[in-house]
Amino acid sequence: MNDNVTTLDTEQAFAAVNKLKQNISQVLIGQDLVIENVLTALFAGGHILLEGVPGLGKTLLVRALAQSINIDFARVQFTPDLMPSDVIGHNLYDMKTGQFTTKKGPAFTNILLADEINRAPAKTQSALLEVMQEQQITIDGNSVAIESPFIVLATQNPLDQEGTYPLPEAELDRFMMKIEFGFPAFNDEVQLLKLNTGGQTNEQNVAELEQVIDASTIEAIKALANKVEVDELLYKYAVDIVTASRQWHGILHGAGIRGSINLLKAAKVNALMHGRDYVIPDDIKLVAPNILRHRLVLSAELELEGVDQEQVIADLLNSIEAPRI
Repeated sequence: MNDNVTTLDTEQAFAAVNKLKQNISQVLIGQDLVIENVLTALFAGGHILLEGVPGLGKTLLVRALAQSINIDFARVQFTPDLMPSDVIGHNLYDMKTGQFTTKKGPAFTNILLADEINRAPAKTQSALLEVMQEQQITIDGNSVAIESPFIVLATQNPLDQEGTYPLPEAELDRFMMKIEFGFPAFNDEVQLLKLNTGGQTNEQNVAELEQVIDASTIEAIKALANKVEVDELLYKYAVDIVTASRQWHGILHGAGIRGSINLLKAAKVNALMHGRDYVIPDDIKLVAPNILRHRLVLSAELELEGVDQEQVIADLLNSIEAPRI
């Protein structure tokens, strides 16, 4: 991490974020909203669960993000035989010195891609709980802090569930956002066809991306986002939304306190990304689906009726009057 302290104003932060977004958009075509959501979580200091069918560019997005930033990146392919020590590391006994040495795992990084996280059993998934919450890793009783910025981007495929291990609620709650990848628009898919059938692919283009931001700038944007002004009515609005999710008909379990905290954190970054130093109700509404999607457990009755989290969240937001700021 860069030890030099960087300070930015709202206009400079807006420019830096847009430059990063445009850089990633060169290889991830037709997914501008997904990119913006990922950057929102990055600058809010949160972790992300990316869900989508194979081939939409989940891994490509993470690689493009890492390539665009001058920080460390590591990737772990989660499989049924993956052990916790394969993620966080372990101690090795050196026969020559008679001492134990620590072999650090891939989690000692800035950006960690946990590819197909639901392919590994719960014991291995839980190896990430401490580092995601406390930004430190404990090996044999010794805790080591992870330098900032630190973000886990985990991917999973919603279609093929055979041989997978659904993430427990405790781990799902560690993710600030669950972002769903959709198919690109028609014209974007045509552009993708032209690109990937002309002798060059998106994957090859990732390696050629310019590094447009560094760790110090990320920390400066995060610090600036913390200073974004929030009206008292908007704090109550966020709590109203989360409280309603706990009482909504057909929701077995609603969002916890992390839900309301992350609503405001993400809303502050969203305001900053749109060139404002204050939050408006639309900032909260915009980030709410990604914040709440994985925190709501629906009843079997709702699922049988074909009602999903998206519909419930939309109805919930429509039922609560936004304050006039």
